Amino acid sequence: MAKKSNTANVAVPKKKKTFVDICKENIGFFFILPWLFGFLVFKLWPMGSSLFYSFTDYNLFKGMNVIGTLQNYVNVFTTKKITTALTVTFKYAFITVPLKLIFALFIAYILNFKIKGVNFFRTAYYVPSILGGSVAIAVLWKAVFRDDGLLNGFLGLLGITGPSWLSDTKYSLFVICLLRVWQFGSAMIIFLAALKGVPQDLYEAASIDGAGKWRQFFSVTVPIITPVIFYNLVTQLCQAFQEFNGPYIITQGGPRNSTTLISLLIYNSAFKQYDMGMASAMAWVMFVILMIFTTIAFLSQKYWVFYSDEEG
Repeated sequence: MAKKSNTANVAVPKKKKTFVDICKENIGFFFILPWLFGFLVFKLWPMGSSLFYSFTDYNLFKGMNVIGTLQNYVNVFTTKKITTALTVTFKYAFITVPLKLIFALFIAYILNFKIKGVNFFRTAYYVPSILGGSVAIAVLWKAVFRDDGLLNGFLGLLGITGPSWLSDTKYSLFVICLLRVWQFGSAMIIFLAALKGVPQDLYEAASIDGAGKWRQFFSVTVPIITPVIFYNLVTQLCQAFQEFNGPYIITQGGPRNSTTLISLLIYNSAFKQYDMGMASAMAWVMFVILMIFTTIAFLSQKYWVFYSDEEG
């Protein structure tokens, strides 16, 4: 009888992986490497640094002497100037966000109809969102509302003495809010896309039941687009709390801090007073406030946001 070969029992040595083989196996990592580098260097590291600085008395030019102190956070809630800035920021956010969403949805609803020249109007309403955040538009806004500006000049032609829009505490915040509401184009485009996705047969069924346009809007349109309303609500709320250009260029936070938002106060503390510790503490307080409002929004969506894949 022939002897069996033992070659089958011999272990074949594994081929050593080369650098090229390792690269091929981890090719996905190399694709996200630029984003990962940017996130670590320009997002995570600055956030970690600011959190550390918020517990110090770090001065931009004098360095830091005290580490591990909570005094900055105590000052945030006890200093009148800071608490006033927080109050103004809340007013600004809770005035501009609802008004902006209402105007955006109203204009989007109108532009959803098939009317002559609708593409021109869509573009015209979207342009302010492109230009609104620029320095040039803020300067133009200041020229319109100053004491001898275009608005008061027009009112003078009608025999009306215009108020001091930018130097009167009763009107200054209104001017800043109006600039923000005027930039409703981005939210309008998102609403318009959502309105295009509403099934027409729902409108036909509602019309057969005798529902008018307003009834169809509140009973059909609004429930269908609540996910988009929720998205716009969260994004616009975050943007409102971070507003800077308008108050900085138009009023510089005045008069009497009536338009000093928390973002402007953070800038002044960091780059005018060079108190980076205090600025970092205020930034983190604003971050926590935003997180609280966002969490409340997400928890509340189960009561008023309707998704198409929900059962029943």
